[in-house]
Amino acid sequence: MSNATPAKPVVKKSGSLVDKTLHFLVHNGFAFTVSVMCLVHSILLAIFLFAGVMPLVQINAFSVLVYIFAFFLCKFGYIRAVYFSIVLEVTFYTIISTYYVGLRCGTYCFLFSIVPIIIYFGAFLYQGAKRWSIVLMLVLNFATFIALYIRYAPIEPVYDLPPVTRLVLVCVSAFAMVFSTIFYNTIYIYTSERELGDLEKRNQQLSSDAHEDALTNLLNRRGFLPLVQAMMDDHTQDFCIAFCDLDNFKRVNDTYGHEGGDEVLKHVTNLIRKELPGCDICRWGGEEFVILMRGYNMITAKEKMEDLRKHIESNPTIFFNKRIPITSTIGLEEYKAAFNEPEEIIKVADARMYYGKQHGRNILIFEDLD
Repeated sequence: MSNATPAKPVVKKSGSLVDKTLHFLVHNGFAFTVSVMCLVHSILLAIFLFAGVMPLVQINAFSVLVYIFAFFLCKFGYIRAVYFSIVLEVTFYTIISTYYVGLRCGTYCFLFSIVPIIIYFGAFLYQGAKRWSIVLMLVLNFATFIALYIRYAPIEPVYDLPPVTRLVLVCVSAFAMVFSTIFYNTIYIYTSERELGDLEKRNQQLSSDAHEDALTNLLNRRGFLPLVQAMMDDHTQDFCIAFCDLDNFKRVNDTYGHEGGDEVLKHVTNLIRKELPGCDICRWGGEEFVILMRGYNMITAKEKMEDLRKHIESNPTIFFNKRIPITSTIGLEEYKAAFNEPEEIIKVADARMYYGKQHGRNILIFEDLD
């Protein structure tokens, strides 16, 4: 059995063009919005210039300038100002354009095109009770449409445009409304899915952190002790517990710094894993490791732990082209029926390790000598 907790699901990061594009648009949403609005008003400017509606040519030219300025506001982080600029400009433009060319040209659709913008960016800008301002803006938006319909439905517009021009304007306005609805719902779904995925990964990480040591990715006490308890409850398999402590580890930290000490811990972890495949390994604390040796009796465990001790001694850690020698002292105990709790057998192995520390270090102790 592996020394790690059950394998985690592999979350593949999508590298597709669609994913990269959506990621870019989410993080540059305001700049993209004002760019599209600037493009739409440039198209409207050309249409009204062709139709000879000079007041709306001037209004659209002004709108283009507003969005160019708003684009630079995005770059400097004045997002709230950009948000209100979009809402006010669209509302103002809809009222003026309806006055000049009437309802049949469909420019009132721009009021509905900003509904997703009001909701999506409003939810980003406002929190808590302030989000009621989003509802207020939506109510005012719909009230503006009702007022325009009541006011201008019964009267002829200032400019009576040809049917083809009206059709083009309706198509442009409808396209803006449909595109806005689809686009902002798409990036909302995308961000929601990403946030859900991130939340799941964070929960998995928290679960791992609760049972694993962050530096070595070994089990910690919380993850290790239940495994020992399960072996004690099983009664069908021999096992031994080894308590391993790195000698003079404080000297390593003092000489090479904590980064050097961390490298030693990770290096020793790899040595233990290679030497003891199938064993459960715990970073007990600091430079201490506890190993659950499933299926080992004392004879085979002694041989394996002596091999490990020699392996650690003969394989120094390489840290910035420097060799950091390290040795270990190991206490070993075999499970017996007299043990009732995992801590009891670990305590015996710990005591033997401590005895080895007091009598020379770099030694394996597998029986009580005093």
